[in-house]
Amino acid sequence: MKLPIVCPSCDHTLHVSQMKCPNCTTEVNGDYELPVILKLNRDEQEFILNFFLSSGSIKEMAKQADLSYPTMRNKMDDLIQKINVLKN
Repeated sequence: MKLPIVCPSCDHTLHVSQMKCPNCTTEVNGDYELPVILKLNRDEQEFILNFFLSSGSIKEMAKQADLSYPTMRNKMDDLIQKINVLKN
């Protein structure tokens, strides 16, 4: 099951309210905001993971995705801008 990150009714970012240990069944309850990375959609999270796995090389990512460097750089800049908005 995929972790939902936005409300299906109003598109507002969801908060975590409960977590449970599958080993001992301990439950933790509260109102916790999701980390910025989890507020990104799946494609954006995958982009960050690929960036990490390519040792931070936009050139390598562009090559693997068969895109030009400027196109990949623009995708990176857009994601940086979105993360900066989410942080505030």
